[in-house]
Amino acid sequence: MSQEGVIKFNLQYQTTPAVPLPGWQTISAWRQLLCQLQLIGQDPQRYQGLGFGNISWRLPPFDASPNQRAFAISGTQTGGLAQLLPEHYAQVLECDPAGNYVLAQGPVKPSSEALTHGTLYALDPQVQTVIHVHSPQLWQQGAALGLPVTDEAVDYGTPQMAAEVERLLADERSRQLGIFVMGGHEDGVVAFADSAEEAGTILLRWLARAITLPLEISPLSP
Repeated sequence: MSQEGVIKFNLQYQTTPAVPLPGWQTISAWRQLLCQLQLIGQDPQRYQGLGFGNISWRLPPFDASPNQRAFAISGTQTGGLAQLLPEHYAQVLECDPAGNYVLAQGPVKPSSEALTHGTLYALDPQVQTVIHVHSPQLWQQGAALGLPVTDEAVDYGTPQMAAEVERLLADERSRQLGIFVMGGHEDGVVAFADSAEEAGTILLRWLARAITLPLEISPLSP
């Protein structure tokens, strides 16, 4: 497994002042909930103590070409913050997965998962929110639950991961599920949907199933 939180794509970044982007309050509320569930955060006992998990949402114009579908995303290594404010989000203006390139601006650099988020927005104009969490239960039970899983040899934040996401979403069932497990990224799970509420609900619904699955398959005690 690779080190968490390392930006692997070619980033062209300009520091700009923080601005309250449309919809940031809703996104931050969902992120706060996920932090309380320890799906996003920072823990000295996990991943060498580095922050984990991120969240993003689409920005207008919504008729932009695939690689120019702008979105806002939580900044790299903001996992340790219980609440995010406008100064903790970056704007991604262009994202070219095949070219391993991201153009961004804001008060912080974008999450190291920005390339994966951008791939989802480019592939499906209906996707409005992407949530990447770290859930040991979902990651371990993903295959048993029948969730789509990326190749375990493929690392996060790379063109190869973008290609894996494209492969998964070519299947209509995977696209409709709105969730997949990152096979080569320890505990990594991604949910995506047309709203933050729907993406968060998909994630929590499958987490509940992952938690109860061992109980369903275990023999009853005498």
